[in-house]
Amino acid sequence: MMAPTQTLPDFYAHKLQQPLPDLRRGGGHFAVFRLEDLPTVTDLAAVYGRKDFYKIMLGTGHATYHYGAQQALLAPGQHALVFTNAQVPYRWELHELPYTGYCCVFTEDFLPAHTRLRPTNLAVFHAQGQPFFYLDSAQAAAFGALFEKMLAEQASDYVGKYELLFYYVMECVHGAIKLAPAAPAVLVGSRLVAAFQTLLAQQFPIVSPNQRLELHTAQAFADRLAVHVNSLNRTLKAATGNTTSQLLAQRLVQEARALLMHTDWPIGQIGYCLGFNEQTHFTHFFKRHAQCTPTQARQV
Repeated sequence: MMAPTQTLPDFYAHKLQQPLPDLRRGGGHFAVFRLEDLPTVTDLAAVYGRKDFYKIMLGTGHATYHYGAQQALLAPGQHALVFTNAQVPYRWELHELPYTGYCCVFTEDFLPAHTRLRPTNLAVFHAQGQPFFYLDSAQAAAFGALFEKMLAEQASDYVGKYELLFYYVMECVHGAIKLAPAAPAVLVGSRLVAAFQTLLAQQFPIVSPNQRLELHTAQAFADRLAVHVNSLNRTLKAATGNTTSQLLAQRLVQEARALLMHTDWPIGQIGYCLGFNEQTHFTHFFKRHAQCTPTQARQV
C-alpha cells in the first residue's frame, strides 16, 4: 500500500526527530544535512510514497532506489546523485550500513524566490526527466565539495546566504545535466510548453481512489490553454519530440504503474481515476503503451 504523501514537517519529525523550523517569509524553506547525522539513517527500508517537497541526495553505499515503476541498484561503495520531485513516489532500501553522504531539501517556492524558474522547469525534477545519476569517485568528490559549501553557508550568518545556497543548488542541477548530454534541454524554451507541463504536473499524484483527472485528452489541454489542438501538438512536438497525446500517455502509464504496484485499488478504479470510464478501455490503453496488461504489471 502506498503511504500518504509525506509533508516537510513529517520529514523533520521522522528523519530529524525535531519540529520544522519557522519558514522564511516569501523565500521558501531550504536545509542541507549529512546523512550520517540523521537519527534514522539506520532505517533499512523506507516507506514507498510521494513527498510534497524536493530533495537532492548524494549517497554512497549498498542500496536499491525504487522510483515510479523503476529501480536502480547501488553496489557496495557505489556513488549516486538523486533528485526527487513531488510527482513520482520513491523509497530507499538499504542492504547494509553505513550509507553516507548528503541531502538537501527545499519547498516548491524556494527556487521562484530567486528566479522565474519552478522545479518542474528543470529536467532533473520533471516527472519524465532523468532523476538518478551513477557517479565515479571523482564526480562524487566534486559534488561532495559542493554540499560541504552548502553546509558551511547554512551555518553562517551572512545576510545573503539563501541566495548563495540557491546558486549552489543550481550548480548541482547543471552539474547533473552535464552528465547526461543527450537528455532534454534543462530549461523549457516555450511558454506554451511550460504551461502544458505545469497543467500536466498539477494533476498528479493520484492519492485517493475518489480523485479523478480533470484533463485527460489533448483537446482538454488545448481548451484550457486557449489554443487550437493542432498548434499545441506542433509546439510540443518541436520542443519535446512528442505530441500532446504521447506526453499524456507516458505520464498516465507512469502513474498507472505506480498505483498498480503500490496500492490494492481495483484495476477498474485505477482506470477511472486516470480518466477511463470503462475498465476495458483502460486495459487496452495500458497494454498498448506498457506491453503488458494491468494484471501482469501488478504481479511483477
